[in-house]
Amino acid sequence: MKSCVIVFPGSNCDRDLATALALVTGTAPMMVWHRETALPDVDLIGVPGGFSYGDYLRCGAVAAQSPVMPAVAEAAKRGVRVLGICNGFQVLTEIGLLPGILMRNQELCFIGKAIELKVKKEGSSFTSSYEDDTQIRLPIAHHDGNYFADDETLDRLEGEGLVAFRYVDNPNGSQRNIAGIVNPERTVLGLMPHPERAVDPALGPTDGRPLFDGLMQALS
Repeated sequence: MKSCVIVFPGSNCDRDLATALALVTGTAPMMVWHRETALPDVDLIGVPGGFSYGDYLRCGAVAAQSPVMPAVAEAAKRGVRVLGICNGFQVLTEIGLLPGILMRNQELCFIGKAIELKVKKEGSSFTSSYEDDTQIRLPIAHHDGNYFADDETLDRLEGEGLVAFRYVDNPNGSQRNIAGIVNPERTVLGLMPHPERAVDPALGPTDGRPLFDGLMQALS
């Protein structure tokens, strides 16, 4: 599985994601600076967490205007897998690859802790290595993780089985406890928790590892 990770000014989880991908695949991903206008030939594009451009404006809004993002959108249309984590999820909503927006947390404060999630498989390679409805534990670290969409969009996400991860105890006010969603083709995933921080047993629990294992099996 060939992969790359987009790097923006202010990204701070790009190397976390690269390390996780290298651990699972045995090959280090290519790191792509945001000012590039073309992407290498890859099976997976990672849009990492971290505070792109300091998140001083609406989170992900500035990064969405980076020169590389049209190439990311075009690759997604061709079926290349795209994984957006935390700030990366925010970026994917800003460029329209996923619906909805991420707003300030309900309590208007930064949250950094491990939380419980439930996983839905629903035919996605991102979740194929999990048991359906299994409960996992992943870290979160965000100030703007409150997922919002109108009722019509939320009903469509529910009806089409596009909610991939759901909070057990909602930490940020996200509507319908949504922690992560996929596009209708199930080739793009955005989620607020950090699976890349939960892959190495030397660092703690490894509940994020099956996400990368599923991608490896599907794309190798």
